[in-house]
Amino acid sequence: MLDPAIKLRHLATFLAVARLRGFARAAAELHVSQPAISKTIRELEDLLGPPLVERGAGPFRLTAFGAVFQRHAAAAVGALAQGVAAARQARGPAVAVVVVGALPTVSARILPRAVEDFRRLGLAARARVVTGPNDVLQAQLRHGEVDMVVGRMGEPDRMAGLGFEHLYSERVVLAVRPGHPLCGGRALPDRLAGFPMLLPPPGSIIRPAVDRLLLSLGVAAPDDAVETVSTAFGRGTVSTTDAVWIISEGVVAHDVEIGALALLPVDTRDTLGPVGLTTRVGAALSPAAEALADAIRAVAAGHRDSS
Repeated sequence: MLDPAIKLRHLATFLAVARLRGFARAAAELHVSQPAISKTIRELEDLLGPPLVERGAGPFRLTAFGAVFQRHAAAAVGALAQGVAAARQARGPAVAVVVVGALPTVSARILPRAVEDFRRLGLAARARVVTGPNDVLQAQLRHGEVDMVVGRMGEPDRMAGLGFEHLYSERVVLAVRPGHPLCGGRALPDRLAGFPMLLPPPGSIIRPAVDRLLLSLGVAAPDDAVETVSTAFGRGTVSTTDAVWIISEGVVAHDVEIGALALLPVDTRDTLGPVGLTTRVGAALSPAAEALADAIRAVAAGHRDSS
């Protein structure tokens, strides 16, 4: 039996600290003081026995016990959230809501067609698309706040308790406005360093691939490079300046197709990475969620076959 002294606030606080990797960030997200966060974690450790967080100098780290407890606590809170959602649906209108977390790489290329195909099925269900950084979406998935996440596969050490279904592979590209000075001529890497850059921020899934690409080209990211995950900001900046936007191909594929953006002639095959569906291990999708997943699979298969 679960110790009745362990409250939901203990689990929610611990999961926020573990996900955000720090007491201060968790306090800001939960809108409480940092001492209150520390007190709650201490209470939970007293109830459990072993420490959950390594204390002292150095970067934030969970203990081995804390890492194990995080997986089980996330699964438990996620199951509880599903139960609450099911109970609310049972007493309310028979309209299911399927929540899908989407990274920018699929928000423009795959999801619009998939959601439209899902809508045309005529089910008593609606799709809700949420976006955000991969770590945030995966945390929401573990907590049962989203049914699935569509995008690039996360780092292996962040995939505990999650399953990944590969749909297709995608590369990183260098996007610019039509008529950009780099669109013609040779010795591109030598000239690339003279232009502003938009890069994915540290911690984003494709940033390591971007760093390796720049290293292979012998180009250092400029000190004034702008780091962003905003597709609207990226499009607006690149279309009105000489900036070079290094981003997943799916984010700008439609812009390139209609001539709003152009791709620089750089071989980026080594940046290919898997894109797919991430779901909770051991948690079956609802019929409506499975229908949307099938629509996503079908659109992705068409994209893969045409590539």
